[in-house]
Parts: sequence; C-alpha cells; structure tokens
Amino acid sequence: MKLAILSRAPQAYSTQRLRTAAQQRGHTVRVLNTLRFAIDLSGAEPDLQYRGRPLSDYDAILPRIGNSITYFGTAVVRQFEQMDVYTPNTANGITNARDKLRANQILSRHNIGMPATTFVRNRADVRPAIERVGGAPVVIKLLEGTQGIGVILAPQAKVAEAIIETLHSTKQNVLIQRFIAESRGRDIRALVVGDRVVAAMRRVASGDEFRSNVHRGGTVEPVELTPEYEEAAVRSAQIMGLKVAGVDMLEGNEGPLVMEVNSSPGLQGIETATNLDVAGAIIDYIANQVAFPEIDVRQRLTISTGYGVAELLVHGSADLVGKTLGESGLWERDITVLTLHRGATVIPNPRKGVQLEAEDRLLCFGKLEEMRSMIPERRRRRAKVRRLPKEPIPVPAEPA
Repeated sequence: MKLAILSRAPQAYSTQRLRTAAQQRGHTVRVLNTLRFAIDLSGAEPDLQYRGRPLSDYDAILPRIGNSITYFGTAVVRQFEQMDVYTPNTANGITNARDKLRANQILSRHNIGMPATTFVRNRADVRPAIERVGGAPVVIKLLEGTQGIGVILAPQAKVAEAIIETLHSTKQNVLIQRFIAESRGRDIRALVVGDRVVAAMRRVASGDEFRSNVHRGGTVEPVELTPEYEEAAVRSAQIMGLKVAGVDMLEGNEGPLVMEVNSSPGLQGIETATNLDVAGAIIDYIANQVAFPEIDVRQRLTISTGYGVAELLVHGSADLVGKTLGESGLWERDITVLTLHRGATVIPNPRKGVQLEAEDRLLCFGKLEEMRSMIPERRRRRAKVRRLPKEPIPVPAEPA
C-alpha cells in the first residue's frame, strides 16, 4: 500500500508513530504538508499538485488536519475523494466533528446521550438558556476550541452571563452546557477504529482544574469499557462519518454522555496509558480497506429510477412486531433486507425466519415508493398554549 499522511507536523508523536507503523508493515508512506497542495480543476479529471508538481498515485491518505486549516484541509481531502483515493475520515466527517454545534445537532438526532446544551446569540436569551440546561454552574464552550482552550466553568448565572456577553462582543460563538457534577475533572477517551474501540483511557484533572485534558496537566490511566460505553463511542464516530476518531465521554449517573468526537485524535496519551499499538491498528484498518474496500450502498445500489436504499424502523405499534421477515410481506413488495440492526447487534443478510422486535432497524434496498409508504406520518409538534389569567367577569348593576 502507498499511503500519504497529511500533516503539517512531521515530527509530532502521532505522525511519527503512524509513519513507523506503516513502514514496519512494509507499506510505502510519505508525510505531506497539507498546505503545499494545489487543487487542480482545469483538466477533464480531478487532480492535485504538490509543491508545484503533479502528485503521484496513492492508495490511501490519512488526514491529520489541524483546527487552523480546516477549510483548506478538508478541500484537499475532498479532492482525494474525487480521485477515488481511500480515506478513513471524509471531508464531511472532519467538518461535522470540527464544529461543536453541528456535531451536537447531528448526534442529538440519533439518541446519543449528551450533556444538555443550548446555543443562543441574543443577550435576552442567555438567562433562559442557562435555566433550560439546569441552571448554574454551567460550562461555556467556544465552538472551535481545542485541548481544553475556550472551555470555562461559570459557577453562577450572573458570572455566566458576563462571560457570554464578553465573548459575544468579540464575535465568538459559544455553547452553554450543563455541568455534570458527578464527572467533575474526569472523562473517558475511546479510540475508535472502524467498528470497534481499540483502546480507552480515563483522564483525570490535576488539582482543582475541572478540565481533564492532558495538555492542562491531567493524568491518564487505562480503562476497560462496558458495552454501553463502547457502543456509544462507536455509534458516535459512525454517525459523524469517521472511521478513526477519539470520542470523549463523561461518566454520568445514567450512563455515558458524549462530549466531543475528534477527527484527528492524538496518540501519545492513549498509547502511553494503555501500552497498546494504536497506530498499528489504524494502519492495519486502512490497509484492509484498500485491499477490500467497503461500498457505500446508498450510492452504488441506485441502479434504476425509483430504486434505492433506505432504513426502516420497526415501531412498537407497527404490524411487523412479532412477525418473521418471511411473514412481513417485504419481499412481495420488492424490498430486500440487507442488514438488521438490533441495539448493538448487526445481523447481515438476515434469514426469513428472524422474528422482528420493536426498535429494530432494517437497512433495505428496493422500491423507494413502497418503503416510503411504510414510514409512519411524522407527528407535528404541539404548539404550547399559554393560558391567560382569569379575570372576574363584570356583573351589570341592577336597575335601581
């Protein structure tokens, strides 16, 4: 395999480890400065120039895109995608993860546990927003902060309002987030590669510091994740469109609360804590994908007009609950079930004797109109009606 690592820091620990792991496995690897690319759109085929010369062919790239060059870096990754060069993290996945608001919006749509979060811009909306997340203390986060920078704990509502007003005055966008007291100064970083967690560590803050980032002086220790935490980490990375990701989670009283999904996770802390070859696991995954690439069925199976891929949810009140796939009538409607997702379990090419349960998710290929007819009508949100205070009804005076 010929691999390019896109990085502006060739001497950084993570870049060095990834390059060494690739070389040890017999792969050809180069570290290329992301900013030295030129995107060439002048020819019939998409192309790239590097340091003013045509780029040679690569089987795969591994983006290590820094926060300061997100726009240009993702444009380069997108061009590699147009050239059919494999990347474990797509440009869209990197963009989604880099914007904390966008990431929260995406994850909240998929029943991922997260700290209560709000986003407002008007000064008059700040106090109600603080109350909606549970009141002070609250955590205030800059949308594009990294390594704990731009994360502030405000102990009182008035202090939070003053901080937010100051940040807004400098054109900064911030999130207001519930403070998870039971996880103060601690969080979990899970390193996801493909569809599994290859390593996990607990980060513990130093002294009174509530941020547990290693760059803030925190310490690390290996941790064995429960299935609940592992599922949350893998699903979060997959939802964001990332095959290599660091997923940060708080340990809430009711289970994992995802804080952030990092598209360029550092390897030094987690390899030191766990003594595992995380870089090797990443390289092995990329090599396997180059040798036997996954196919995005949503793009490849739209063979003729009216056919495509869709996901059907088996609702608790649906007629399908309790029936087998053979009894469901899907095949008669020209719908083929590709995979059945039940919680953390995935059943590929399920047999007709499999009995359906509520909340099963079926990835199907077939007539789009037939599948659309099986989706229940979306419930409209009820408008909140504010009741007016009762006023005494005036009684006309009796005639004298």
